[in-house]
Amino acid sequence: MAGDMPRKQIDQRVAELLERVGLSDHAKKYPAQLSGGQKQRVGIARALATKPKILLCDEATSALDPQTTASVLQLLAEINRELKLTIVLITHEMDVIRRVCDQVAVMDAGVIVEHGKVADVFLHPQHPTTKRFVQEDEQVDENEQRDDFAHVQGRIVRLTFQGEATYAPLLGTVARETGVDYSILAGRIDRIKDTPYGQLTLA
Repeated sequence: MAGDMPRKQIDQRVAELLERVGLSDHAKKYPAQLSGGQKQRVGIARALATKPKILLCDEATSALDPQTTASVLQLLAEINRELKLTIVLITHEMDVIRRVCDQVAVMDAGVIVEHGKVADVFLHPQHPTTKRFVQEDEQVDENEQRDDFAHVQGRIVRLTFQGEATYAPLLGTVARETGVDYSILAGRIDRIKDTPYGQLTLA
C-alpha cells in the first residue's frame, strides 16, 4: 500500500479502513490481542486498501461462532451495498449463501454443476450435489421424514411458494376450485436474503 504515498496519506487511509470495518478502537493492538472475528475484519480492511473492484472471501466465516459470523456477514453486506463492490464468497456453509448472496454457483470436482439466483437454486435444486447441500442446510433426513409420515395413506406432496405467492391464500383457492380435501403435515415460512418463501407438506 505504501509505495510513494506520503506517510500522512497512509495514516489517513488506515484510519478510514479501520473505521469501515469497525476497528477504530483497536488500532494500537497487536494481532495476538484480537479475537478471531476482529482478525477477519483486519483481513477485510487489508483487502480493501487498494480499492479493488472485486473482493474474494475464501471460507471467511468457517472458524467463527454464530454471533461473530453474523456480524462479519453484516459487514460484507454493508461493503457490497455502500462501496458498490462485487464480493465473491467461497464457502461450504449454505446459510452464509442464503443470508447475503444474490447469485450462487455450485461446484463439484472443480466443475460448476448448477448456477443461478440463490432463491431459485435453493428452492428448486436440480443437480444431486446441490440437493445434498440444501438438504444438509435444512437438516432434513429423508428417511426420518418418511418414518414420520408412514401412517399417512395416499400421496404426499410438498409445495414451495416463492415471493408474493408466499402470503397468498392459494390453498383455499385450490380447495374451492377442485373440491379436494387435504391435510397439512408440515409447513414453514422463511427468507432467502430478500426473497420470502413458504413450504407445505400435504396429504
